[in-house]
Amino acid sequence: MKPVLVILAGGMGSRYGGLKQLDGVGPQHETIIDFSVYDAIRAGFGKVVLIVQESVVEQFKAKISSRFDQLIDVAYAVQPMQPVITGLGRVVRSKPWGTGHALLAAKDAIEEPFAVINADDYYGRSSFKIMADFLRQQASPECFAMVGFKLDKTLSENGSVSRGICTTDQSGNLKAVVERTEISANTDKIYDQSAQPALLLSGDDPVSMNFWGFDPSVFARLESHFLEFAQSNCANPTAEFYIPSFVNDLLKSKQVTVRLLESREQWYGVTYADDKPRMQQAIAEMVEQKRYDNPLWKR
Repeated sequence: MKPVLVILAGGMGSRYGGLKQLDGVGPQHETIIDFSVYDAIRAGFGKVVLIVQESVVEQFKAKISSRFDQLIDVAYAVQPMQPVITGLGRVVRSKPWGTGHALLAAKDAIEEPFAVINADDYYGRSSFKIMADFLRQQASPECFAMVGFKLDKTLSENGSVSRGICTTDQSGNLKAVVERTEISANTDKIYDQSAQPALLLSGDDPVSMNFWGFDPSVFARLESHFLEFAQSNCANPTAEFYIPSFVNDLLKSKQVTVRLLESREQWYGVTYADDKPRMQQAIAEMVEQKRYDNPLWKR
């Protein structure tokens, strides 16, 4: 059994100023998605599902998946902006319903245990390896997983970030993910400035970067929770149904165990346009160290 990699690739990136998922960061203009798929193939994943907005499917096929579609199965799923919702009909909105709803778009393309990642986050090869091992050996309807990173390895030098701070039990299983929305470093200390007063955080705190591992049975629960959420928020045009919130609900009701898989990797991403040079430099150094081929894909 080879697990599936689901990539959340929708959204324009308001703080970045464009479609950052297609922006090149590698020496041959490879995207972050390219490096994630490269690492996933080597970790043993057998299929990639890209969740995108309908308007950009052809761009993704031309600029990204055409590079690796001969090496791994590739499928696309489209998150509808205004889905027909049971009991509500078609709810008019100006933005999608969030990452939890996006994941539902992939349910017909997945039969195996699968991982979910963001398109604009670089997670590192060992992160895919520990997740692939979990999905092959431990994933079940009652046991999911999340790759956790140390907070001080996930900050931006160019502004505050939102991070899900994780708490665990004595066995290392996830207890909750608390979203902190304005985290930044001040000299040698890290604060969440959205708290009043500002909350001091530890650089060793494990955080969620939206790297989840699920058994395919999760879709029935996800659909039920989204319907309940949509019915409660149909009059709120900005309400979003997030994967961490969904997992938190399952944990509170003790329906599942979620393993916290600790990664030692340095996270890189492009939350802001000014993050791109740091991302490019990091990739260039890893290419020089022979961690990646140059060019990445040899046809």
